Amino acid sequence: MNGKEKRRVGALRPSQLLTTFGVGAVVDLPNISVMVMGLDHWQTERMEMITEPRLLHAVRTALGEQVQTLYKPPAQPERTGTSDDAFGSDAITGVPVATFPRWMVCPKCQLLAPLESELFQLKHDPVRIEKTRYVHTNCSKATAPPNVLPARFLVACEHGHLDDFPWDFFVHRGPTTCKAKLTFREAGASGEAADIFIYCATCEAGRFLVDAFGDAAQASLPQCRGRWPHLRSFADKPCFQPLKTIASGASNSWFSTRFTVLSLPKAEDHLEQLIKQHADIMDEVNSERDLYMMRKGGGLSAFTEYSDADIWNALTRSQLVFAPVDEQGGNLKTPEWRLFIDPDHAPEDRDFRIRAVEVPRAFAGTIERVVVAERLRQVSALAGFTRIIAPDDLTEVSEDTMVQWAPLAHTQTTWVPANEVRGEGIFLQFHESAVQSWLIENQAAHELSQQFREAQLAWCRQRQINPTHMPYPGLRYVLLHSFAHALMRQVILTCGYAAASLSERIYALDPEADDGPMAGILMYTAAPDSEGTLGGLVHLGQAAELQRHLAGALEQIQWCASDPLCAEHHPQGDALALHAAACHACLFAPETSCERGNKYLDRSVLVRTVDQEFTAFFR
Repeated sequence: MNGKEKRRVGALRPSQLLTTFGVGAVVDLPNISVMVMGLDHWQTERMEMITEPRLLHAVRTALGEQVQTLYKPPAQPERTGTSDDAFGSDAITGVPVATFPRWMVCPKCQLLAPLESELFQLKHDPVRIEKTRYVHTNCSKATAPPNVLPARFLVACEHGHLDDFPWDFFVHRGPTTCKAKLTFREAGASGEAADIFIYCATCEAGRFLVDAFGDAAQASLPQCRGRWPHLRSFADKPCFQPLKTIASGASNSWFSTRFTVLSLPKAEDHLEQLIKQHADIMDEVNSERDLYMMRKGGGLSAFTEYSDADIWNALTRSQLVFAPVDEQGGNLKTPEWRLFIDPDHAPEDRDFRIRAVEVPRAFAGTIERVVVAERLRQVSALAGFTRIIAPDDLTEVSEDTMVQWAPLAHTQTTWVPANEVRGEGIFLQFHESAVQSWLIENQAAHELSQQFREAQLAWCRQRQINPTHMPYPGLRYVLLHSFAHALMRQVILTCGYAAASLSERIYALDPEADDGPMAGILMYTAAPDSEGTLGGLVHLGQAAELQRHLAGALEQIQWCASDPLCAEHHPQGDALALHAAACHACLFAPETSCERGNKYLDRSVLVRTVDQEFTAFFR
């Protein structure tokens, strides 16, 4: 989107709009970079509503009671094959974006200037949208207008503000009236800041970009302007957070703050269960007369013991979008845990079906229950985003921590984007007695837990985070989290899914905690199509298969390709990483698969390593 003109410039998957390229994120396209605009600019007319009361309740608790709806991101309709498809109104259906950063660099003459200078012209191809670009129309070093590139440095602060790098201020070492003509010069091929020199041809001022990083940055950069480029506005109050120079597209430039739940059926009566089981025909019912006509045609054979009035009343109840949420604890995972540990009495519907299977004999002393989830539906909603500091560092949602969240809209939004995926999974519950015995009787485990606690305090001090907003999850969580990662890495070799397709859900609460104790993991996969996945993961939940993979997972992580460095890594005193014996070669998972950003991981809590042999849970 450029001004009032709307042009299609690219495509994203719906899940990316919640995890990677959501509101306020910079999306790097082949020739330009754009920013996803705030919800005020989105068109909800072409968006589908998602019903998930538990998730909506969580979002409303965080953002306010005015939030009424969860919407799927808009999707472009399937093309019919006519030549008008690329130019009609459907062609611009999607998420609004604006060009950002606004400063561009000409690769031929090294001119560095903003788009407002009108030195660069947009060239848009409605058919080959990947060729959309800006060109330098009067470049002195090229015979044809060359494509210009976005300036690859931005400034951001920990309150979520983002701005173009202050090139004029930086080069002239403060505010200036110079009619600057800047050039972007690179002294070497490395691309490092120490090799980049910004030069003003008007006043001959110049400066190396390395001064914008580290300790020199505070003296080189201006005060944060509180800019919200996705809202085309600035914060109401002055921002006193120090600016930090970041690369465009850097991983710390945008972190999503989202809530995720598994859809759970309610313990309904038999009629409501029948309605859900026959949802394909019930979705077509708009009145009691429709039921009468269906019955005459033989379409209600499963409902012979119920009258049309009974079915219509039950159907009306089941279609209430904002039914009161059945509170089963403050933790979103509590209702899920209660169903998984009692699968024989768990209700079913087309989005949730679980059954207990035999526990592998070799692990009967540590694993109490194995449940395969033949059908799962995961729903996620975007509630905000942060920059510099990841939201999983701020696990307690409060007024203090929400200061870090950037808003999704100018005013209090009445809806938020959401996405749903369907799939399958394996749930494993650990024996609480085995976990408690390990935590209490193992002195080496107790010392390791203290090291993690001290490392977390150092982490919070370095980032100026109130430790009460980031409670230490405990060594129980480290154990379950490490176990989940080890098992995920093992099963991807057999189940046929890519590493990024598997995800984890950790259930870890001490006995004295509300809704505790919990000690279990859910390893699951999900796909955006209506039918979900194909059963490859459920098959691996059978006792013989699961035992083979559990043994293989524990055997594989005894050694790491980075040993002994990996095994000798300790959390204590390391304020840069909240993990111990773990790295990309052994336990780390893709960012979208891990619920805590690869923190709280340690191989030594599972098995013996070359550095530690006394903390292992599995002996």
